[in-house]
Amino acid sequence: PAKEYTDSQGRRKVKGNMDIELTVDAMELAPRLDHVVLFSGDGDFKPLVESLQRQGVRVSVVSTIRSQPPMIADELRRQADNFIELDALRDVIGRPPREPRVEREEAEAGDR
Repeated sequence: PAKEYTDSQGRRKVKGNMDIELTVDAMELAPRLDHVVLFSGDGDFKPLVESLQRQGVRVSVVSTIRSQPPMIADELRRQADNFIELDALRDVIGRPPREPRVEREEAEAGDR
């Protein structure tokens, strides 16, 4: 569950922190896994990757190094058995680009 709190300026904030939950689940499942694919660039996951690898689990990390700044911690990328550039998956998991609004409205008007 997400945690709700009020920041120092009185604004209501909602924060979800899945790091611990994901790590605990991965460690519990490790004896039954051959390969884990982690969609994150957070360097805090390096100890998890190391632990999974010690248990014989291959770990692929999906993130991006092409953004400025890169969205993957260098130590996590180096620890992974395989690094997959997120942009390389665009054709497989990405949505088709949306038409610009003007063209879409003109097309819809022509259908009437």
